[in-house]
Amino acid sequence: MTTLLTPRDLGAIVAEKGLGHVLSTLVDYLEQDFLRWNEFDKSARVANHSADGVIELMPISDAELYTFKYVNGHPKNTRAGLPTVMAFGVLASVATGRPELLAELTLTTAMRTAATSVMVARKLARPDSRTMAVIGNGAQSEFQSLAFHLLMGIDHVRVFDLDPQATGKLVANLRDAAPALRVTVCASTAEAVRGADIVTTVTADKTNATIITPDMLEPGMHVNGVGGDCPGKTELHADVLRAGRVFVEYEPQSRIEGDLQQMPADFAVTEFWRVLRGEAEGRTSREQVTVFDSVGFALEDFSALRLLRDLAIELGLGERITLVPEMDDPKNLFGQLGLRSLAHEAAQDLARISAQVRSAVAA
Repeated sequence: MTTLLTPRDLGAIVAEKGLGHVLSTLVDYLEQDFLRWNEFDKSARVANHSADGVIELMPISDAELYTFKYVNGHPKNTRAGLPTVMAFGVLASVATGRPELLAELTLTTAMRTAATSVMVARKLARPDSRTMAVIGNGAQSEFQSLAFHLLMGIDHVRVFDLDPQATGKLVANLRDAAPALRVTVCASTAEAVRGADIVTTVTADKTNATIITPDMLEPGMHVNGVGGDCPGKTELHADVLRAGRVFVEYEPQSRIEGDLQQMPADFAVTEFWRVLRGEAEGRTSREQVTVFDSVGFALEDFSALRLLRDLAIELGLGERITLVPEMDDPKNLFGQLGLRSLAHEAAQDLARISAQVRSAVAA
């Protein structure tokens, strides 16, 4: 049997454990897996692009578990009443290939992205960071704001979006979820970024944009670039990358999809797992500008699916479904069609009809 976890189950997990606890535990799971980076069979995600968006598969495995995520990115979806991003994932046994978990990952992806941002910022941002700018106030903005507030002590967010309704939504949600978090609505990106210790960009449009320009940078700033996550989609001016030290998740994927796609092949970057393991330096001074070119990597979903599996077991959540056949004879797959029983029922029906006909003739 396979455990199915729906968005309602995820809501039950957060209600029981608390958002801060779930995010903090997810950071722990992420760190555990990034620390054993070399144990994983890794590849860049497989992407099918169209004029309106992209659909991707993100696989990864270690010696025991295989996971993949199906995820899309369609910025125009909201006009049709659909989320820009929709996702689900599978966790399976490497030893047998049996799918053990089928889970929603739309909400979970937003949470794991925010948790990854925090994991990286703990090593790259200044420890006394208290103010964050959030550029792009769509679906991921609350998760980013709350993760940094709850786990890193950010007490002031300065927000901007071209869509005032998106900003209004963000402000209302943060007011309800985190009354102690001060929120300032700004009239431009430049205004929001001014004086920020951390700058998080989470825009959705699939375009080569330059939302953050080098004149906006200030000494010691940490730039958390989240929205540039596919070919032809950027948020950071190339000179922003040149101005600071750049860190990525999985370099082969980031060079194709991240803001890094603007740079020559020999432009130096550091994969973050090396910082976590102490093999490379993170921030080296208070004045240094650091950039996390975040595109989202399959290992992060691996960690999230592990956590969902463990919490589902602990809390007794999820529905047990027959996603693959349960067979008394595992070599008799054809028997699962039930054709023999159908044939038997058909023969019985035919015999009954024949008897009725004979009885009518005799009468």
